[in-house]
Amino acid sequence: MAKTMVQQPQAVALSQWSSGIFDFYNNVPECCYSFWCLPCIACSTAKNHGECFWLPLLEFGFIPPITLSMRTSVRERYHIEGSICNDCVYSSFCCPCVWCQMSREINIRKESVKFTNRQAK
Repeated sequence: MAKTMVQQPQAVALSQWSSGIFDFYNNVPECCYSFWCLPCIACSTAKNHGECFWLPLLEFGFIPPITLSMRTSVRERYHIEGSICNDCVYSSFCCPCVWCQMSREINIRKESVKFTNRQAK
């Protein structure tokens, strides 16, 4: 008779965003880009996150669903502490800031991953 083994999920340590929602000084050109051409930065950030390039162009309504879901997805992928409530508030009232923060976070997290190529001797 085969034994069934059940493994409990392990707790994952939560981190913080690498920059705050209003940390414009961390990357001034990118923040200016988000204010003057929000669809452009939103589409490029979605693509860098592995989503469809055109996805942010589907935004509509008072609570932007794409921005909200992307922010939540970034938080989940990188184990960043937060809540759907905060994501909703930031996405609704600070949309350019949210896309700028997500772009900075994705770029920082991508830079921290380094691959090495070892050759067998």
